[in-house]
Amino acid sequence: MSFLRRRFGGGDSSTPSTDVSREPTPDPDRPHSLHVITAEKLQRLTNNKNKPKSSKRKNAWIFGLGGLFGLVLAAFFAGNSDLVDLSSLEGMNLESLFDALPVSFVKDAQKLQKHERDAVNYDSFAVGLHARSQGIEASHPVIMIPGVISTGLESWGTDSYSRQYFRKRLWGSWTMMRALVMDKPGWKRHIMLDKNTGMDPPGIKLRAAQGFDAADFFITGYWIWNKILENLATIGYDPTNAFTAAYDWRMSYQNYEKRDQYFTRLKSHIEVGVRVSNKKVVLLSHSMGSQVLYYFLHWVEAEGGGNGGPGWVEAYIDSWINISGCMLGAVKSLPAVLSGEMKDTAQLNAFAVYGLEKFLSRHERAEIFRAMPGISSMLPIGGNAVWGDNTWAPDDRPGQNTSFGNFIRFRDSNSSLTNANLTVSESLPYLFKNSEDWYKDMVLHSYSVGVAHTTAEVEANQLLPNKWVNPLETRLPLAPNLKIYCFYGVGKPTERAYYYREDNDPLTHTNVTIDTAYTSNSATDHGVVMGEGDGTVNLLSSGYMCAKGWKLKRYNPAGVKITTYEMPHEPDRFSPRGGPNTGDHVDILGRSSLNDLILRVAGGRGDLIEEEFHSNIKEYAEKVRIYEDGEVPPG
Repeated sequence: MSFLRRRFGGGDSSTPSTDVSREPTPDPDRPHSLHVITAEKLQRLTNNKNKPKSSKRKNAWIFGLGGLFGLVLAAFFAGNSDLVDLSSLEGMNLESLFDALPVSFVKDAQKLQKHERDAVNYDSFAVGLHARSQGIEASHPVIMIPGVISTGLESWGTDSYSRQYFRKRLWGSWTMMRALVMDKPGWKRHIMLDKNTGMDPPGIKLRAAQGFDAADFFITGYWIWNKILENLATIGYDPTNAFTAAYDWRMSYQNYEKRDQYFTRLKSHIEVGVRVSNKKVVLLSHSMGSQVLYYFLHWVEAEGGGNGGPGWVEAYIDSWINISGCMLGAVKSLPAVLSGEMKDTAQLNAFAVYGLEKFLSRHERAEIFRAMPGISSMLPIGGNAVWGDNTWAPDDRPGQNTSFGNFIRFRDSNSSLTNANLTVSESLPYLFKNSEDWYKDMVLHSYSVGVAHTTAEVEANQLLPNKWVNPLETRLPLAPNLKIYCFYGVGKPTERAYYYREDNDPLTHTNVTIDTAYTSNSATDHGVVMGEGDGTVNLLSSGYMCAKGWKLKRYNPAGVKITTYEMPHEPDRFSPRGGPNTGDHVDILGRSSLNDLILRVAGGRGDLIEEEFHSNIKEYAEKVRIYEDGEVPPG
């Protein structure tokens, strides 16, 4: 489609935009508060031009272009269907088609592309330039641990069916998209792990891509860590003092070390960074990467693990920046492995559902998710004590008719599969009842989702690897000088509960499915009940340990300092990624204020950051039924 770029290019893609962060940023000259980077100052830093205003006429062309490209994409993805004969498109000269379009249409399209490009490129380098102007420069070595979608997976297999994909990414590239469409059985064969061993299937060898290229972009144009890398580089970071610790997120955490020696390599990176710089490291983790890092903090000191001893973390780690960490899991992971569904599929329209089911059915999606054991590390942690029971949940809202504690709900109780609503604690046995034995064995062997209510239990769990992912059953390291910063988004509706029904379609091979016919109000859409969070991770998961859990002595006996900074979701309506003030789970990595805070911690000024709350997490945390040793529960 290079002719599209030539036809609609119209300008230098590197031109930065004028989007300015509306949110305060820490100022070292005013250490007790956070101050806005003024529009004038940021404009001088970025040297931008004003964005063109939108118009009704432009919006009309947007819909026209969307319709045109929608038809092309529909034809592409319907290649195996009788609905469209792709052979009829073979002789089409699209260059001639666009030559025939009105000049005004082409000009509007050029303006639209520039507008979207500016929205994507907002604040490029500007946060780093602002920090540098205030004297902030590279100080601590930085190591970044990406989340579940952030790391590309590339094929290193040399068997006949793998050679076509050698060193090509089957996750996180356009090669993945092509393989999924043109060679779905081959793609599934490569992406799914062996169901018995949880490791590579015979003849298959997929490995996590390494270096900054592993996590800067997911696919071309869809940045993940790139904006953080831009701003780190602006204050003096480069591959000698900043690293990424990419991992194969499909595997269970214990297999990271068994197959790839991942934790050994991470430990070595940290130790080398400290020896070279003579300063402790700053660790950045996002999403599932925060769970991986929490597991590492136990492994590295454990005898038979990293053998670092109880003082290793204190000696080598200055700070942990926990970005949108799913510390207590994500409720959307359960319907994913139960029936291959979540909000993103449940809320599709009927035509899109038909196409998706023809292409990749619910059963196939559930099969793929189950054969990626790492996904199941994000099953909800804490049971009813955190997520509520049939009559109560800590995050219930005033006037709410049905408690969030009713996690899996059924409108039809005539079937043994749908005869009673289920809490989070009850949903796990239900999941195992409706899945294969190998999956149940894998989850129970690899993870634990309970609560340790006494210090004695917590200390005993320090020796059990399947407990290390659970912050409610284990404690933070005995590192009194360690600092933890919890940065996460709030204010974006997030999946919290589900309506299910029995699946009577013999072709789906699933027992139950989301009841997409049920929509009752703004909080329940196509069978999905929405609560608070960042669009992916629930507020209770990202915020409880930071606001309350790690304030309990048995989970933080050394008194590690925890600083929480919530970021309200205030998306720019003109930006496809939300702009500089988004709180979205992934897009937050490009948020201006988050980048500013990261630079301050890495530059040794994290102690100037004060806590900021915008949600009700403190109120919810007090209602969670987890207490100090010997504390009598209220009531």
